Amino acid sequence: MREFNNYLKIILKHEGGYSNDPSDLGGETKYGICKRQYPDLDIKNLTIEEASKIYYTDYWLKLNLDGIYDEDLKLQIFDMGVNAGIKTAVKLLQHIIEVTEDGIVGPITISKINSNYIDIVERYENARIDYYNHLVEKNPKLKVFIKGWISRVNTTKFEE
Repeated sequence: MREFNNYLKIILKHEGGYSNDPSDLGGETKYGICKRQYPDLDIKNLTIEEASKIYYTDYWLKLNLDGIYDEDLKLQIFDMGVNAGIKTAVKLLQHIIEVTEDGIVGPITISKINSNYIDIVERYENARIDYYNHLVEKNPKLKVFIKGWISRVNTTKFEE
């Protein structure tokens, strides 16, 4: 079983360092932590240790990832939660496994995920790509991000 830090390394690789891209709806961002979501945080001076604590408490625990057996799926859910929000990440998953789409990883969702659901990782990756394409259809200004988003899905993998 991989530790949280193994997952976090991949997230941080995707998120990178400090940026303040005017096209990014999150605004000022560092290690994927954005000013819009954390308005009282000094984003520019955020440390990796502080970002790690945020990712663990505000993402990992809220996504209930310790309850999911499939490590590749856990990684995809974690990455999507970071990139598009927890509710979005979970609702995409719940749609695939055909449970109530409430955005909460509770016992029913966990049970269904862990019951050897066929092709769940591949289906989740495809749902992520569909989600990003739909975002761009709704808001063409986001087209600048689509290549990176799709690449992100395809590279959200553990190095073996």
